[in-house]
Parts: sequence; C-alpha cells; structure tokens
Amino acid sequence: MTERIKTLDAFAKHLNYSLLNTLTPDPESTGDGNDHNPRQVFSGHYVPVTPTPLMSPVYIAHSETLFTELGLDDSLATTTDFAALFSGDMSAVPSPMVPYGWATGYALSIYGTEYTQQCPFRTGNGYGDGRAISVVEAVLNGKRWEMQLKGAGRTPYCRGADGRAVLRSSVREFLVQEHMHALGIPTSRSLSLFMSTSDTVDRPWYREGSHAYEPEVMVQNPIAISTRVAPSFLRVGQLELFARRARCHEHDNAHDELKAIVIHLIEREYAEEIDTTEPFDVQVVKLATLFRDRLTFLVSQWIRVGYCQGNFNSDNCAAGGFTLDYGPFGFCEFFETDYQPWTGGGRHFSFLNQPLAAQKNFDMFCRSLMPLFSDDSKHLTALNSINEGFSDVMERAMANMWASKLGLADYDHDLLIKLLQLMVRTGVDYSLFFRELSALPDDMSSLTRSFYHTPKDEVMKEWQNWLQAWRQSIEKRVKIEGNLAKISETMRQANPKFIWREWLIVPAYKAAEKGDFTLIHRLQKILTAPYDEQSKEVEATYYQRRPIEFFSAGGVAHYSCSS
Repeated sequence: MTERIKTLDAFAKHLNYSLLNTLTPDPESTGDGNDHNPRQVFSGHYVPVTPTPLMSPVYIAHSETLFTELGLDDSLATTTDFAALFSGDMSAVPSPMVPYGWATGYALSIYGTEYTQQCPFRTGNGYGDGRAISVVEAVLNGKRWEMQLKGAGRTPYCRGADGRAVLRSSVREFLVQEHMHALGIPTSRSLSLFMSTSDTVDRPWYREGSHAYEPEVMVQNPIAISTRVAPSFLRVGQLELFARRARCHEHDNAHDELKAIVIHLIEREYAEEIDTTEPFDVQVVKLATLFRDRLTFLVSQWIRVGYCQGNFNSDNCAAGGFTLDYGPFGFCEFFETDYQPWTGGGRHFSFLNQPLAAQKNFDMFCRSLMPLFSDDSKHLTALNSINEGFSDVMERAMANMWASKLGLADYDHDLLIKLLQLMVRTGVDYSLFFRELSALPDDMSSLTRSFYHTPKDEVMKEWQNWLQAWRQSIEKRVKIEGNLAKISETMRQANPKFIWREWLIVPAYKAAEKGDFTLIHRLQKILTAPYDEQSKEVEATYYQRRPIEFFSAGGVAHYSCSS
C-alpha cells in the first residue's frame, strides 16, 4: 500500500498544471496574480490571481472520505502549510507549486436566453469567477483533480463585490457535496473548510424567527473558505463565452480559443471515452453524445433524491456532467412538483422542471459547439440530431429512475402519475414516503408516518387502491426474480433514509459562528451514510418530517442567494 501524503512538500510533487500549460492566459493579466479589481477580460482562457488570505484562520473540518481517495493522510489537514494554502495564503508554497491561482470567465444564459446585463460593463467580458480561485491541479492516485478556493477574495470578475463567502454558505456547500457523493450523485467534492476568527462581511438575511420571503436586515457574518474539488471546473457557460466571441469574430484568436477550450474539455473530462486520434469533428460529435448521457442521468438522479439546484443557469452547469455550484439549492421535503428553495429562482428551475432546464443548457452546449463546424458539415447535422434527441433520452432516464424508486421491473406511467397526484393532495414527505415504501408494506400504516395531514376517508381509499396496484406489480416481479428481500434492498439503495433537511443544518452553522463545530462533524457522519440504518438516537432526530414552525421560516423553507 502506498504511503499517504502527510506534508505539503510531498503533496506539491503531484502538481500537474494542464490548464496553465495548454491554455492561453489573458494577455492583459499581470502574470504574478496581483489582479483584484473589476475589469473587462477580452480574451484568453484564464487570469492569474492570488487569493486573499483569511485573517486568523481556524480549521473547521475536512473530508476524510476524499482524503482517502486522494491518498492524503488525515494529519495533513491540520498542518500549518496546508492550513495556510487552503485558507488563501500562497506566499510560501513549496516548489514546484506556482504562487498564484487562476480565475476564469464564462457567459450567462438563463433557461436558454443569453444575457450580458449581469456583467457590469454590459458586454459579457466581466462575468466569471468572482470569488472562486483555483490553486491546485494535481494527479493523485492516478486521477487528475482541480482544487478551487471559494470565498478567496476578489478577482477581475468580482463585479465590485468583496469576493468573500459567509460561513453559512460555506458550511452548506462543504457538507452537501460529500452528502451528494454518498448518495451516488455525480458532484464536485469537499476538501476542507476554514473560517476567519476576525474578519466579517455584511449580507442581507432574515431576522431570527422571521417568516418573511425576502431578507429584511443586513447581518454581520463570519467569512470562510471552502475548497471544492473536481476533475475540472469547466462549465457550459465557459464554452458559451468563447462561442459568442467566435460567432462575432470578436478578435483574431476567437475561433482558436473556442477550439482550444473544447480540446481541453475532452482531455480533462472525456479522455477515457473519446479517441483523440480521430478527426476533431468526430470527437466533438462524440462529446455531445456523452455529455447528453451524463446530463440526463445527473438530473434524473437529482429527482431521485429530492434535490433541487435552484439556479440551473448555463454557468452553473458543469460540462463534465456533475453537480456544481451549491448556492440556493434545497431538498424537497414536503412534496411539491414546483418546489423551489431560492426566492429568485422561479418555476423554470423548480424541482420537476429540472429536466427542461437541463435541456435548455444542453441546447446552449450544442450551440456553443456549432462554430467549430462548417455550415454544410455532416457533423453539424449529427450534432443537431443529438440536440433534438435530448428529450427522448431524458425521458428514458426519468423512466428508469422512477422504476428504481418504486421497485418495478418496468416503468409504469399510470401508476406513477396516480402516486404523485396522491402525494400532492395529501401532503407527503418525499424521502420518508419512498424509504418506508422500500420495506414493501402490505398496508398503509407505515406509510402514513410520511403524511403531514390526515387524509379524508375517500382519499385514504384511493391510497389503499394505489398500494394494492403497486403490490401486484411487485408480486409479478417476484414471480420472475423470486426474491422479495432483494427487491426491498434494491429499493433502499434508491431511496435514502437520511437526507438533507435545512432545519437540521441551520443549528450547525449557527453553532459554528460561535466556534462550536460539533454539529458539523456530527452531520458529516450522518449525511455520508444516507442509505444506512443508523442509531435510534440519530433516527429520532434526523428521520422526521419538518416541524410546522419551519414551513415558512425565512432562511429555512426558502432563502435568497446572500452568500
């Protein structure tokens, strides 16, 4: 067994900067990373930027699971050198690590509509990583990873903001990335979490006990830096930026920069599936097919576990097909088809509309590849066909997902629609219901623990009829496969027991603001074993319906993107 990495010097030996070595820096950048004021970035794939260190940083947590995957020893997380780097101080990093990070620009489209208004210059040249700075690209245990500090200070894309992240949002992202990984959902990962014991920023938020929809007051917040990890942080919006420039011939290198970023995407995210010796046009068509498969699977799995991204713009859509940018996300507890935790999200990014939102992002992805083809290219025709086929592939992914949640051999549309209608009429806890159903009950007694309201007699009769029809489908499967216990276990692996519940997360980040990280560590253990039967004590707290007092609570039932 290879000895785990225990020092930053040993860690630095695994550095491999494919992005810095193969892509083009902004020609107007400083080179040393001293570039922290908002400005337009007209070309280049990245801008060198030094992070702004936290003052008086304190270690909160790291992911033991990810450390193991990367070959890092847990002791590394609390070393002085590691704490300095991952709280934003690159002034004394060991060789061959470069003493700066990098930020990237990207374009914004919302539900298929291109925007430049969010750019302070109204050109689209000032939109990108405003407070996220990558500091590491390394090959660890045979896999390439990029490590990015979130809340590490201003970049040229900061749009006038302070570049910081508050402790609240940092705790949420740190916990949820490892929770999603444990749920089996493709996702960016969490490496570490540090907070400042002295620096604060003001953000709009809710008064204690508020039931307002939007934040009412400015609140002083401790700041933190969380480090997220992924094979790359390339986004649909990134390709979109270079495609916009190529379409308009914005500068002489615009087409070459688009081609370079697509080549880089293939090498970083699809190298094992795309033969890079084939003609480039063939590779691009294969890329579109593979991304379509990944994206449709991803969104179907979001719905399997009740996850709602909240803000699924093209710049929040990873081109590698995994979950990225945990801002105004939430998990559906009380089942609503249009559940949306973000006050600024609207129905277009709501829970069961996510497949359509994904289609809009995939269309933008394909449109971003089109400038690489000539107008009469057979490969352009193939790309359009792949794009047009998205809804069919998405429908199949959703059908497979619902069949697995219900324990069925084949998808039954009528059975599902009747169930969803009953869940809406009754008021049902999404995760609790499906977990209880995984025990293959003969009657409704166990399922009613997921009900927020007692149904009327006629509705209860409909429930019983539905359960009987579902049981008949299960029994047909048993006759073929002959193993009821295996079906139940398969359902349990599709339906987690312990899921993210915002009202249980809030106490953790509030305690952390006072220097108590106990609840964060407790949640780490619970949320990274979501399918397991845990202790009775854990079940009594974490396997429960949302209490009535939290149903309209600001910062719990809904929240702004004040992070």
